[in-house]
Amino acid sequence: MKVKKYVAPTMPEAMKQIRKELGADAVILSSKEIQEGGFLGLFKKSKIEVVAALDHNPIVSKSRTSEKLGVRPTRPSKLKNSVETELILEMKNMRRMLENQSSQQNPSLFPLEYQVVYQHLLDQEVKEDLATPIVMNVVERHRENKVLPDSLTIINDVKKEIESQLDGLSFKGISENAKIVHFVGPTGVGKTTTIAKVAAKSILQDKRKVAFITMDTYRIAAIDQLKTYAKILNTPVEVAYSVEDYKNAMEKLKNYDLILVDTAGRNYRDEQYVKELSANLKQQENVIHYLVLSLTSKPKDISDIYYNFRHINMEGLIFTKIDETRQYGSLLNIPLGENIGIAYLTNGQEVPDNILNPTKEIISDLLVGDLFDS
Repeated sequence: MKVKKYVAPTMPEAMKQIRKELGADAVILSSKEIQEGGFLGLFKKSKIEVVAALDHNPIVSKSRTSEKLGVRPTRPSKLKNSVETELILEMKNMRRMLENQSSQQNPSLFPLEYQVVYQHLLDQEVKEDLATPIVMNVVERHRENKVLPDSLTIINDVKKEIESQLDGLSFKGISENAKIVHFVGPTGVGKTTTIAKVAAKSILQDKRKVAFITMDTYRIAAIDQLKTYAKILNTPVEVAYSVEDYKNAMEKLKNYDLILVDTAGRNYRDEQYVKELSANLKQQENVIHYLVLSLTSKPKDISDIYYNFRHINMEGLIFTKIDETRQYGSLLNIPLGENIGIAYLTNGQEVPDNILNPTKEIISDLLVGDLFDS
């Protein structure tokens, strides 16, 4: 096995170097952000350090799911020789750590083989009342079927349990019958960029005539940004400073297939703003709403945001910035806790490339796949 370290400004650039030198079958063993350069400790630049390996005698094809997400790819269940050994050593180290904790504190909730995965879910910021039944169901199923609980079996079965719990939720994006779509959410989550990605996808893939309306008149930059995207996509944009402006814009754009509306991004803790927004949106007919949330926000903040926007009848959620974090617990906490689906995930600033249609497999891979990494 050939192992080599790469340093690049971004993960995509690191991946280009890896593909060029090691080929498409290379495996990412680890990645982390480092600081380089600078003067007297100042002006340092963030870079990505990636350790990659190439097994010259692979027995299975590598999954590309996580590579498409812009996060570290996970390895298949049947790991080979040294890679499998690394995983086993990692799990043993975690087990020893948990044994030490258990000897000093309260007994573990699960047998140690399962406690490792349970602790990983908690580290991913999955709520305890969701993580506990996920692992408990796997433990009970293994006992009933007399399954020997080796690490790989536990991890794969926890992934299947997560997928099973997500089964009843919708992961569909905007339907071809949708006419008016409002994007709501706090400032800084990436609503405007997300709207541009959805528009580009609708224009290029679905061949729909798309128009923009922006109600985000509190930020000049947001208007200019949407106008720039509209110019690139050759689509009209209307600015609505009032409800009357909004109605006039709708009348002007009524012949378009899809109208995407960028609502004002404000402090979601401002109850007056949320009430006003909710009242304005309720006046509109034949409109669907998506709540845009950033995965870089704290889980408690994400829960508070959802709670404050709960009066708006939401079609689904959009999670942004999945490439800027390593904790994905909110992908379970809100959908399972509130019984609401996820329409899109975004993983970068590129329009229209960095937008994904989520699946339950992608979500389980983000949450548990990290345990496959050494």
